[in-house]
Amino acid sequence: MSKRLGFAALSAGMALTLAACGGEGAGGSGGAGGGGAETEDLTIGVSMPTQTSERWIADGNNVKEQLEGEGYTVDLQYANDDIPTQSQQIDQMITEGADILVVAAIDGTALSGQLENAAANNIPVISYDRLIRDTENVDFYVTFDNFEVGVAQGNALLTGLGLRNEDGSPGTATGPFNVELFAGSLDDNNAFFFWDGAMSVLQPLIDDGTLVVKSGQTSIEQAAILRWQQETAQRRMEDLLTSAYNDGSRVDGVLSPYDGLSRGIITALQNAGYGPTLDAQPQPMAVVTGQDAEIASVKLINDGVQSSTIFKDTRLLAEQAVAAASAFAEGNEPEANDTETYDNGVKVVPSYLLPVETVFADDIQSVLIDSGYWTAEEVASGQSD
Repeated sequence: MSKRLGFAALSAGMALTLAACGGEGAGGSGGAGGGGAETEDLTIGVSMPTQTSERWIADGNNVKEQLEGEGYTVDLQYANDDIPTQSQQIDQMITEGADILVVAAIDGTALSGQLENAAANNIPVISYDRLIRDTENVDFYVTFDNFEVGVAQGNALLTGLGLRNEDGSPGTATGPFNVELFAGSLDDNNAFFFWDGAMSVLQPLIDDGTLVVKSGQTSIEQAAILRWQQETAQRRMEDLLTSAYNDGSRVDGVLSPYDGLSRGIITALQNAGYGPTLDAQPQPMAVVTGQDAEIASVKLINDGVQSSTIFKDTRLLAEQAVAAASAFAEGNEPEANDTETYDNGVKVVPSYLLPVETVFADDIQSVLIDSGYWTAEEVASGQSD
């Protein structure tokens, strides 16, 4: 371990335990080291990809607050979606003596040099939500069950179309329905899990004609949106409407893997006359899925514009990052609940996966408001306090 992590092993009675869905962060009673160095002697570098998404702002704040609550010094930095900036920030964290790194990578393949430097300095690296690829120098991965996120998005699209009920039973609709497919950024490993999970649900219905991708763009490469940019998604949706739906046909549903993309897609659809208009008979809004329960999209769901989102409670993800960091600080290995799924191209990275929930309009109160994630006032305004 690094210069301040040469602690004596903890007794069996003080072994780290993680609850199945986040649980209490380790180190809450006695701090890192279990009688060795104090947690305030340890610095944890936290590298987040961007502040353009409220999701990543919340992640950074949650991780920082929870780590500081355990007594660690935290160096939190955002890279504004710029790969060289993130590389430089991580280099700086290492130079300035970080003992542990928590990294949500912009490009999961672009940090091998930084992680090699971390390994040379015996600094454990925790990959946060986005798997860092093509390096052996990743010690642990905390994330959600990303394949199941995609499955949930595919099922949410079918539910919105009426082909399936929320309980999974067959719906009353029969189709065929015109749908379009969007995917995340190809430099984010999660995008492939989301896509594969969704297509495991949708592909059989595409094959039998229940779902029709009128544009013909059915590969992840065609559907991908670089850097998960809302504006790029809006432009692609506009192009699809112009090229494939200029014959008077309509888009019935859109698979969107992230709320920011969903809002861009919805803007393009609204500009094309979907949703409430001044016309006597407005064209209904297409069913649009999402992910991350961003407050602007939760308001759209509450208002009947966006159909659904996948809620990933980043408070629990932060807890797992803190628990993993505390385990490393105490000279232990973090507890993993998956040691088979996440192969980064060099090694299978031990991982802790968290569950997800699908949120339709009827679920906002019970899932998001009652849990304290958002308030009723925030949902009504579409803005966080």
